[in-house]
Amino acid sequence: MSNDVLIRANDLSVHFPLRGFMFGERPVVRACEGINIAIEKGSFFGLVGESGSGKTTLGRAMLKAAPISKGEVIYSDDEVTYNLATLEGPELKDYRKRSQLIFQDPYAALSPRMTVRDIIAEPLEVMRLTSSREETDARVREIAAMCRLNLEHLRRFPHAFSGGQRQRISIARALVSGPRFIVADESVAALDVSIQADVLNLLNKIQADSGITFLFISHDLSVIAHTCDFVAVMYLGQIVESAPTRKLFSETFHPYTRALLSAIPSLDPDVRGHAQRLEGEIPSPINPPPGCRFNTRCPHAQERCRSEVPEWREMSSKHHVACHFAEELA
Repeated sequence: MSNDVLIRANDLSVHFPLRGFMFGERPVVRACEGINIAIEKGSFFGLVGESGSGKTTLGRAMLKAAPISKGEVIYSDDEVTYNLATLEGPELKDYRKRSQLIFQDPYAALSPRMTVRDIIAEPLEVMRLTSSREETDARVREIAAMCRLNLEHLRRFPHAFSGGQRQRISIARALVSGPRFIVADESVAALDVSIQADVLNLLNKIQADSGITFLFISHDLSVIAHTCDFVAVMYLGQIVESAPTRKLFSETFHPYTRALLSAIPSLDPDVRGHAQRLEGEIPSPINPPPGCRFNTRCPHAQERCRSEVPEWREMSSKHHVACHFAEELA
Protein backbone atom coordinates (compact mmCIF):
# COMPACT_ATOMS: atom_id res chain seq x y z
CA MET A 1 0.00 0.00 0.00
CA SER A 2 1.27 3.49 -0.88
CA ASN A 3 2.78 5.44 2.02
CA ASP A 4 0.37 8.28 1.17
CA VAL A 5 -2.74 6.10 1.69
CA LEU A 6 -4.18 5.77 5.20
CA ILE A 7 -7.00 3.33 4.47
CA ARG A 8 -7.88 1.32 1.37
CA ALA A 9 -10.78 -0.95 0.41
CA ASN A 10 -9.92 -3.76 -2.01
CA ASP A 11 -12.85 -5.53 -3.71
CA LEU A 12 -14.91 -4.89 -0.57
CA SER A 13 -18.40 -6.39 -0.31
CA VAL A 14 -20.85 -6.21 2.57
CA HIS A 15 -23.87 -8.55 2.48
CA PHE A 16 -26.67 -8.98 5.01
CA PRO A 17 -28.61 -12.28 4.82
CA LEU A 18 -32.30 -11.78 5.64
CA ARG A 19 -33.83 -13.79 8.45
CA GLY A 20 -37.23 -15.39 8.72
CA PHE A 21 -37.24 -17.44 5.49
CA MET A 22 -37.91 -21.13 6.14
CA PHE A 23 -37.72 -22.51 2.60
CA GLY A 24 -35.41 -21.93 -0.36
CA GLU A 25 -32.30 -19.84 -0.53
CA ARG A 26 -32.17 -17.00 1.99
CA PRO A 27 -32.27 -13.56 0.27
CA VAL A 28 -29.19 -11.38 0.70
CA VAL A 29 -29.03 -7.58 0.85
CA ARG A 30 -25.98 -6.62 -1.22
CA ALA A 31 -25.30 -3.29 0.49
CA CYS A 32 -21.79 -2.91 -0.97
CA GLU A 33 -20.34 -4.86 -3.90
CA GLY A 34 -16.76 -4.81 -5.19
CA ILE A 35 -15.73 -1.45 -3.71
CA ASN A 36 -12.21 -0.19 -4.47
CA ILE A 37 -11.21 3.16 -2.92
CA ALA A 38 -8.06 4.60 -1.39
CA ILE A 39 -8.14 7.52 1.07
CA GLU A 40 -4.90 9.44 1.38
CA LYS A 41 -3.50 10.61 4.70
CA GLY A 42 -4.70 14.06 5.73
CA SER A 43 -7.36 14.23 3.02
CA PHE A 44 -11.04 15.15 3.18
CA PHE A 45 -12.62 12.36 1.12
CA GLY A 46 -16.27 12.78 0.12
CA LEU A 47 -18.74 9.95 -0.53
CA VAL A 48 -22.00 10.98 -2.18
CA GLY A 49 -25.14 9.23 -3.41
CA GLU A 50 -28.86 8.80 -2.87
CA SER A 51 -30.38 7.29 0.26
CA GLY A 52 -30.10 3.52 -0.01
CA SER A 53 -26.91 3.57 -2.10
CA GLY A 54 -24.80 1.96 0.64
CA LYS A 55 -22.79 4.97 1.83
CA THR A 56 -23.34 4.43 5.55
CA THR A 57 -22.62 0.70 5.26
CA LEU A 58 -19.33 1.42 3.49
CA GLY A 59 -18.34 3.94 6.16
CA ARG A 60 -19.14 1.48 8.94
CA ALA A 61 -17.23 -1.31 7.20
CA MET A 62 -14.17 0.95 7.17
CA LEU A 63 -14.62 1.35 10.93
CA LYS A 64 -15.01 -2.41 11.48
CA ALA A 65 -18.60 -1.73 12.55
CA ALA A 66 -20.21 -3.70 9.69
CA PRO A 67 -19.33 -7.25 8.61
CA ILE A 68 -16.92 -7.60 5.68
CA SER A 69 -18.31 -10.38 3.49
CA LYS A 70 -15.58 -10.31 0.85
CA GLY A 71 -12.37 -8.45 0.12
CA GLU A 72 -10.37 -6.46 2.62
CA VAL A 73 -9.89 -3.05 4.21
CA ILE A 74 -6.26 -2.15 4.93
CA TYR A 75 -5.47 0.59 7.47
CA SER A 76 -1.87 1.77 7.69
CA ASP A 77 -0.51 4.77 9.60
CA ASP A 78 3.04 5.50 10.73
CA GLU A 79 2.81 2.98 13.58
CA VAL A 80 0.59 0.03 12.63
CA THR A 81 -0.95 -1.82 9.67
CA TYR A 82 -4.26 -3.64 10.11
CA ASN A 83 -6.46 -5.76 7.84
CA LEU A 84 -9.96 -5.03 9.14
CA ALA A 85 -11.37 -8.23 7.64
CA THR A 86 -9.46 -10.29 10.24
CA LEU A 87 -9.02 -7.68 12.99
CA GLU A 88 -10.00 -8.74 16.52
CA GLY A 89 -8.88 -8.75 20.15
CA PRO A 90 -6.35 -6.16 21.40
CA GLU A 91 -5.63 -4.92 17.87
CA LEU A 92 -9.33 -4.14 17.36
CA LYS A 93 -9.36 -2.17 20.63
CA ASP A 94 -6.33 -0.24 19.41
CA TYR A 95 -8.06 0.47 16.09
CA ARG A 96 -11.05 1.89 17.98
CA LYS A 97 -8.73 4.60 19.34
CA ARG A 98 -7.47 5.40 15.86
CA SER A 99 -10.86 5.61 14.10
CA GLN A 100 -14.07 7.34 15.18
CA LEU A 101 -17.57 8.14 13.90
CA ILE A 102 -19.56 11.39 13.93
CA PHE A 103 -23.25 10.45 13.82
CA GLN A 104 -25.90 12.05 11.62
CA ASP A 105 -28.49 13.01 14.24
CA PRO A 106 -27.09 15.27 16.99
CA TYR A 107 -30.29 14.85 19.02
CA ALA A 108 -30.19 11.05 19.20
CA ALA A 109 -26.40 10.67 19.49
CA LEU A 110 -26.02 12.15 22.99
CA SER A 111 -27.24 10.66 26.26
CA PRO A 112 -29.72 13.06 27.95
CA ARG A 113 -28.59 11.81 31.40
CA MET A 114 -24.94 12.79 31.03
CA THR A 115 -23.32 16.20 31.23
CA VAL A 116 -21.30 17.43 28.27
CA ARG A 117 -18.12 16.89 30.28
CA ASP A 118 -19.02 13.23 30.89
CA ILE A 119 -20.04 12.68 27.26
CA ILE A 120 -16.70 13.94 25.95
CA ALA A 121 -14.71 12.15 28.67
CA GLU A 122 -16.41 8.76 28.19
CA PRO A 123 -14.05 7.48 25.39
CA LEU A 124 -11.02 8.39 27.53
CA GLU A 125 -12.39 6.43 30.47
CA VAL A 126 -13.60 3.42 28.48
CA MET A 127 -10.34 3.13 26.52
CA ARG A 128 -8.26 3.99 29.61
CA LEU A 129 -6.33 6.68 27.77
CA THR A 130 -5.79 8.82 30.88
CA SER A 131 -4.52 7.86 34.33
CA SER A 132 -6.32 10.40 36.52
CA ARG A 133 -9.41 12.60 36.62
CA GLU A 134 -7.22 15.69 36.39
CA GLU A 135 -5.62 14.41 33.19
CA THR A 136 -9.07 13.53 31.79
CA ASP A 137 -10.45 16.99 32.62
CA ALA A 138 -7.45 18.69 31.00
CA ARG A 139 -7.94 16.70 27.80
CA VAL A 140 -11.70 17.39 27.79
CA ARG A 141 -11.13 21.14 28.19
CA GLU A 142 -8.55 21.12 25.38
CA ILE A 143 -10.88 19.37 22.92
CA ALA A 144 -13.89 21.44 24.02
CA ALA A 145 -12.00 24.66 23.28
CA MET A 146 -11.03 23.29 19.85
CA CYS A 147 -14.77 22.75 19.14
CA ARG A 148 -15.72 26.20 20.51
CA LEU A 149 -17.28 24.91 23.74
CA ASN A 150 -16.53 26.79 26.98
CA LEU A 151 -16.32 25.63 30.60
CA GLU A 152 -19.93 26.56 31.29
CA HIS A 153 -21.06 24.31 28.44
CA LEU A 154 -19.30 21.33 30.04
CA ARG A 155 -21.55 21.52 33.12
CA ARG A 156 -24.81 21.40 31.16
CA PHE A 157 -26.93 18.56 29.75
CA PRO A 158 -27.59 18.07 25.99
CA HIS A 159 -31.19 19.35 26.15
CA ALA A 160 -29.85 22.87 26.82
CA PHE A 161 -28.17 23.08 23.40
CA SER A 162 -29.21 23.74 19.81
CA GLY A 163 -28.61 21.23 17.00
CA GLY A 164 -25.38 22.92 15.90
CA GLN A 165 -24.02 22.99 19.45
CA ARG A 166 -24.93 19.34 19.96
CA GLN A 167 -23.08 18.42 16.79
CA ARG A 168 -20.00 20.23 18.08
CA ILE A 169 -20.27 18.11 21.24
CA SER A 170 -20.42 14.99 19.05
CA ILE A 171 -17.35 16.17 17.16
CA ALA A 172 -15.49 16.77 20.44
CA ARG A 173 -16.36 13.25 21.62
CA ALA A 174 -14.99 11.81 18.35
CA LEU A 175 -11.77 13.83 18.64
CA VAL A 176 -10.95 13.22 22.30
CA SER A 177 -9.24 9.83 21.76
CA GLY A 178 -6.83 11.35 19.22
CA PRO A 179 -8.00 9.42 16.13
CA ARG A 180 -6.21 9.36 12.78
CA PHE A 181 -9.38 8.55 10.79
CA ILE A 182 -12.94 9.90 11.23
CA VAL A 183 -16.10 8.95 9.36
CA ALA A 184 -18.61 11.85 9.35
CA ASP A 185 -21.90 10.21 8.37
CA GLU A 186 -24.31 12.89 7.05
CA SER A 187 -23.12 14.97 10.01
CA VAL A 188 -24.76 18.22 8.83
CA ALA A 189 -27.89 16.82 7.14
CA ALA A 190 -30.13 17.49 10.17
CA LEU A 191 -28.97 21.11 10.59
CA ASP A 192 -30.13 24.43 9.14
CA VAL A 193 -28.13 25.72 6.18
CA SER A 194 -26.38 28.49 8.14
CA ILE A 195 -25.46 26.07 10.92
CA GLN A 196 -24.26 23.55 8.32
CA ALA A 197 -21.70 26.07 7.07
CA ASP A 198 -20.48 26.69 10.62
CA VAL A 199 -19.99 22.97 11.32
CA LEU A 200 -18.34 22.36 7.94
CA ASN A 201 -15.91 25.21 8.54
CA LEU A 202 -15.11 23.74 11.96
CA LEU A 203 -14.38 20.32 10.42
CA ASN A 204 -12.17 21.92 7.77
CA LYS A 205 -10.21 23.82 10.43
CA ILE A 206 -9.76 20.68 12.55
CA GLN A 207 -8.55 18.77 9.50
CA ALA A 208 -6.11 21.53 8.53
CA ASP A 209 -4.76 21.93 12.08
CA SER A 210 -4.49 18.27 13.06
CA GLY A 211 -4.06 16.40 9.77
CA ILE A 212 -6.87 13.96 10.61
CA THR A 213 -8.19 12.02 7.61
CA PHE A 214 -11.95 12.35 7.04
CA LEU A 215 -14.43 10.21 5.14
CA PHE A 216 -17.34 12.64 4.73
CA ILE A 217 -20.64 10.99 3.72
CA SER A 218 -23.38 13.13 2.17
CA HIS A 219 -26.25 13.06 -0.30
CA ASP A 220 -25.59 16.71 -1.25
CA LEU A 221 -22.89 17.47 -3.81
CA SER A 222 -22.92 21.18 -2.93
CA VAL A 223 -21.81 20.27 0.62
CA ILE A 224 -19.13 17.98 -0.82
CA ALA A 225 -17.88 20.83 -3.04
CA HIS A 226 -17.54 23.12 -0.02
CA THR A 227 -15.63 20.61 2.09
CA CYS A 228 -13.88 17.79 0.24
CA ASP A 229 -10.79 17.62 -1.95
CA PHE A 230 -11.71 14.22 -3.44
CA VAL A 231 -15.11 12.65 -4.08
CA ALA A 232 -16.50 9.20 -4.92
CA VAL A 233 -20.04 8.79 -6.27
CA MET A 234 -21.93 5.70 -5.10
CA TYR A 235 -25.02 4.06 -6.59
CA LEU A 236 -26.71 0.87 -5.38
CA GLY A 237 -23.69 -0.48 -3.54
CA GLN A 238 -21.03 0.37 -6.14
CA ILE A 239 -18.71 3.31 -6.87
CA VAL A 240 -19.57 4.65 -10.33
CA GLU A 241 -17.17 7.61 -10.54
CA SER A 242 -14.35 9.12 -8.46
CA ALA A 243 -12.10 12.12 -8.98
CA PRO A 244 -10.59 15.17 -7.30
CA THR A 245 -13.52 17.47 -6.50
CA ARG A 246 -12.59 20.28 -8.89
CA LYS A 247 -12.05 17.82 -11.73
CA LEU A 248 -15.38 16.07 -11.10
CA PHE A 249 -17.30 19.34 -11.22
CA SER A 250 -15.55 20.52 -14.40
CA GLU A 251 -15.61 17.22 -16.32
CA THR A 252 -18.25 14.60 -15.50
CA PHE A 253 -18.45 11.23 -17.28
CA HIS A 254 -21.12 9.14 -15.57
CA PRO A 255 -24.84 9.93 -16.22
CA TYR A 256 -25.69 9.44 -12.54
CA THR A 257 -23.08 11.98 -11.44
CA ARG A 258 -24.47 14.41 -14.02
CA ALA A 259 -27.96 13.96 -12.59
CA LEU A 260 -26.69 14.74 -9.08
CA LEU A 261 -24.85 17.82 -10.33
CA SER A 262 -27.88 19.09 -12.24
CA ALA A 263 -29.95 18.98 -9.05
CA ILE A 264 -27.77 21.57 -7.29
CA PRO A 265 -29.79 24.84 -7.21
CA SER A 266 -28.16 28.01 -8.48
CA LEU A 267 -27.85 31.07 -6.23
CA ASP A 268 -28.46 33.31 -9.24
CA PRO A 269 -32.23 34.01 -9.51
CA ASP A 270 -31.85 34.67 -13.24
CA VAL A 271 -30.46 31.21 -13.91
CA ARG A 272 -33.14 28.60 -14.51
CA GLY A 273 -32.35 25.14 -13.26
CA HIS A 274 -32.28 22.22 -15.69
CA ALA A 275 -32.31 19.29 -13.29
CA GLN A 276 -32.08 15.93 -15.01
CA ARG A 277 -35.03 13.88 -13.85
CA LEU A 278 -34.30 10.25 -13.02
CA GLU A 279 -37.28 8.03 -13.72
CA GLY A 280 -38.23 5.38 -11.19
CA GLU A 281 -36.85 4.45 -7.81
CA ILE A 282 -33.44 3.06 -6.92
CA PRO A 283 -33.69 -0.77 -7.33
CA SER A 284 -33.61 -3.13 -4.37
CA PRO A 285 -30.14 -4.23 -3.23
CA ILE A 286 -31.64 -7.69 -2.71
CA ASN A 287 -32.10 -8.11 -6.46
CA PRO A 288 -29.94 -5.56 -8.31
CA PRO A 289 -30.36 -5.37 -12.10
CA PRO A 290 -27.83 -7.23 -14.28
CA GLY A 291 -25.13 -5.37 -16.17
CA CYS A 292 -24.74 -1.73 -15.16
CA ARG A 293 -26.81 -1.20 -12.02
CA PHE A 294 -27.86 2.24 -13.24
CA ASN A 295 -29.33 0.95 -16.51
CA THR A 296 -32.95 0.94 -15.24
CA ARG A 297 -32.85 4.74 -14.76
CA CYS A 298 -30.18 5.88 -17.21
CA PRO A 299 -31.48 7.94 -20.17
CA HIS A 300 -28.54 6.69 -22.30
CA ALA A 301 -28.82 2.96 -21.52
CA GLN A 302 -28.34 0.52 -24.40
CA GLU A 303 -28.55 -3.26 -24.68
CA ARG A 304 -24.92 -3.66 -23.66
CA CYS A 305 -25.65 -1.84 -20.40
CA ARG A 306 -28.30 -4.39 -19.48
CA SER A 307 -26.05 -7.43 -19.87
CA GLU A 308 -22.42 -6.40 -19.32
CA VAL A 309 -20.92 -4.95 -16.14
CA PRO A 310 -18.95 -1.80 -17.05
CA GLU A 311 -15.21 -1.84 -16.42
CA TRP A 312 -13.75 0.48 -13.77
CA ARG A 313 -11.26 2.54 -15.79
CA GLU A 314 -9.17 5.68 -15.59
CA MET A 315 -10.28 8.51 -17.88
CA SER A 316 -7.57 10.96 -16.76
CA SER A 317 -5.22 11.32 -13.81
CA LYS A 318 -7.04 10.08 -10.64
CA HIS A 319 -10.41 10.28 -12.46
CA HIS A 320 -12.09 6.87 -12.72
CA VAL A 321 -15.52 5.86 -14.01
CA ALA A 322 -17.60 2.73 -14.57
CA CYS A 323 -19.58 3.43 -17.75
CA HIS A 324 -19.52 1.77 -21.17
CA PHE A 325 -20.11 5.04 -23.03
CA ALA A 326 -18.21 7.56 -20.91
CA GLU A 327 -16.27 8.95 -23.91
CA GLU A 328 -19.41 9.49 -26.00
CA LEU A 329 -21.22 11.23 -23.13
CA ALA A 330 -18.32 13.54 -22.20
